[in-house]
Amino acid sequence: IVPGMKARGHGAILNVASTGGVSPRPNLSWYNASKGWMITATRAMAIELAPKGVRVNAINPVAGRTPLLASFMGGEETPEMQEKFLATIPIGRFSTPDDTGSAACFLCSDEASMITGVALNVDGGRCL
Repeated sequence: IVPGMKARGHGAILNVASTGGVSPRPNLSWYNASKGWMITATRAMAIELAPKGVRVNAINPVAGRTPLLASFMGGEETPEMQEKFLATIPIGRFSTPDDTGSAACFLCSDEASMITGVALNVDGGRCL
């Protein structure tokens, strides 16, 4: 895809990282590290591809109701653990596919034509 974008002189690439790459969770070292790598790779690609008109950004969603949720909450998904985890998100709720999708659509749109190298936290304030 990248050679085609370079040839056309424009394009947008969106990587999916995680708040784990910005504010790591305990006992998820490899997950956190892989998401941190994705953020750094996004920035490196942005520098490399910007002169060719290709923008590269990432999104960092906070945890949503997925099979990984129990891992983010310390291994168990009890009401008490959910409450404790939600207390770390100032907006007070888990992310939804719409939250992530809306941010993704914006970063890939012409309205974001001057944005590159950004890892946007879609996190309800968790990483503040």
